Amino acid sequence: MADDQEKTEEPTQKKIDDAREEGNVPKSQDASGVVTLFVAILSFLLLFPFMSEQTVLLFQYYFSLIGTPLDKLFMIDIAIVTIKGFLLIIMPLAIAVAIAGVVAALGQFGFLFTVKAIMPDFKKIDPIKGTKNLFSMKKMIEGVKITFKAFTTLGVGFIFFFLFIEELPTVALFSLGDQLDWLVDKMIVIAFVMLFIIFIFALIDLIIVRKQYFDGLKMSKQEIKDEMKNMEGDPLIKAKIRQKQMEMSSKRMMSEVPNADVVITNPTHYAVALKYDETKRAPIIVAKGMDNIAQQIKKVARENNVHIVQNPPLARSLYNDVDLDRPIPEALYAAVAEVLAYVYKMNNK
Repeated sequence: MADDQEKTEEPTQKKIDDAREEGNVPKSQDASGVVTLFVAILSFLLLFPFMSEQTVLLFQYYFSLIGTPLDKLFMIDIAIVTIKGFLLIIMPLAIAVAIAGVVAALGQFGFLFTVKAIMPDFKKIDPIKGTKNLFSMKKMIEGVKITFKAFTTLGVGFIFFFLFIEELPTVALFSLGDQLDWLVDKMIVIAFVMLFIIFIFALIDLIIVRKQYFDGLKMSKQEIKDEMKNMEGDPLIKAKIRQKQMEMSSKRMMSEVPNADVVITNPTHYAVALKYDETKRAPIIVAKGMDNIAQQIKKVARENNVHIVQNPPLARSLYNDVDLDRPIPEALYAAVAEVLAYVYKMNNK
């Protein structure tokens, strides 16, 4: 019994889907951060000429205002131009970073829309519980991890920084333009080295987060049994439903027997009731059954003066090969026609 309660089984797809509906998905903040940071740096480098040009144009506008008397409308114009200038400078970079954040999230857990995660939960603002979480072991471990990652990343960055400082005596002999180019190149190198370190930490964090997520969703054998029972339904209830369906089907069949032209029997094990409508291509089976149901069909047929014809091979073929409310196949036309001809002769049709 204890083995059934231990959560040793991998989560079912339903358990994972239910967790997603609750907003519980494996998400690594480090992975999202490194993608966003990479896109931010790359976008900044690509957009830098455009941003520089817009900045220069904005300052040229400010310099052109020197000596112009200020009034309320003029100040409004300055504010509008300033806002437009800042939007042109900042918005492309902001849009690129925002798209990167969305793509990073979609890459981890796909598209997800749920309102359960943002529903108010007063338990989350419990000061006692919040204090316990603040000083919990988990928070302490997270703090140590963040500190370690920060010091490692900055440490590697400083190592490269000091290596580049050794080149300063040589760089001092360059022209001002070359010195600026050297500075930009070294800044790019340091940025991408630090970004690579962050990427390694993000990859490790992503693996750990996903493992912890699926470990947290693991189920016991009893939980899987209960879930399967809930999905498929209680066997007792399903048996009751099948019984009711069979009873309803049997009642419907019996109500059609009085309208049949003939009942073909085995004579004891099978009974098949046929009805022929001249507007249809072939006779249709309106009722069929074995053993007890066969006896009931014959009883209803006798009570309603429906002819009963014994033809064991034909009765077995009709019962096994033709579904209820379906016309007979062409292979049985001749045999059924012979039976119907006999019945019509008896009825003087």
